[in-house]
Amino acid sequence: MSLQQYDILLDSGTNELEIVKFEVGVNTFGINVMKVREIIQPVDVTSVPQSHKDVEGMIKLRGEILPVISLYTFFGVEAEGAKDDKYIVTEFNKRKIVFHVGSVSQIHRVSWEAIEKPTSLNQGMERHLTGIIKLEDTMIFLPDYEKIIYDIESASGVETYHVHQEGFDERRSGKKLIIVEDSPLLMRLLTDELTEAGYSEIVTFENGKEAYDYIIKLTDNGENLSDHIDMIISDIEMPKMDGHRLTKLLKDNPQSSDVPIMIFSSLITDDLRHRGEVVGADEQISKPEISELIKKVDTYVIE
Repeated sequence: MSLQQYDILLDSGTNELEIVKFEVGVNTFGINVMKVREIIQPVDVTSVPQSHKDVEGMIKLRGEILPVISLYTFFGVEAEGAKDDKYIVTEFNKRKIVFHVGSVSQIHRVSWEAIEKPTSLNQGMERHLTGIIKLEDTMIFLPDYEKIIYDIESASGVETYHVHQEGFDERRSGKKLIIVEDSPLLMRLLTDELTEAGYSEIVTFENGKEAYDYIIKLTDNGENLSDHIDMIISDIEMPKMDGHRLTKLLKDNPQSSDVPIMIFSSLITDDLRHRGEVVGADEQISKPEISELIKKVDTYVIE
């Protein structure tokens, strides 16, 4: 099943996404179609000595060597080796990674408004979820694939979000940034690195809806947004309202259209960059390039 040429019939800024639904044991999970390159039958895996317990090994696919991560072992589910197991080949954060899962069913279109924030679940699964969808009689978990990879690589001594920057610049002091990011890990990394660089006045929100309501309240109160916001940095994938929808609403509003918006997402690829351009994003940076993000912020607020 190839999704490389799959036509995602979604206009940018509609606050919708399409997910591929799959099973891992008795649980049902989903992944954004935009992260999926193709779905294949399991192939022979070459084990890697001293690799992380959740990394099955490497496979060769069309000339590329790709790591295989087992979501069975990651979520502590016994793999039964069923004939309907699949490999989901993904591409995000400028890299390709394969996830070993159970059966894959169909693609569902859902609204970000229908995705709920995870609460405390058994075995601490909520630490690696970005949202939950209640679809008919099924509860679909949306894993935080970036955090899964981050935790595996961190345990192996690899620093995924390594930052190379020149250090503190006092010209950044007093500049006001808004960060919209649903991942606690990324929110912490971003705020820590920006603060260390000199951007100390940061307001954070965990989804686009909260950020939008805050900004609209300022305009409704007659506030000049330039007094409160020098730049907005937003993820794309977030419950309630995604980054594309947030950008479109703000850019379509004359009272907020001049506020610079940077999209910082794992989904910034050559194929998907046009979605951010359509809604009016001023800049688009792919995770995990935090150093590049800081340099771009500088060009808008201090240069």
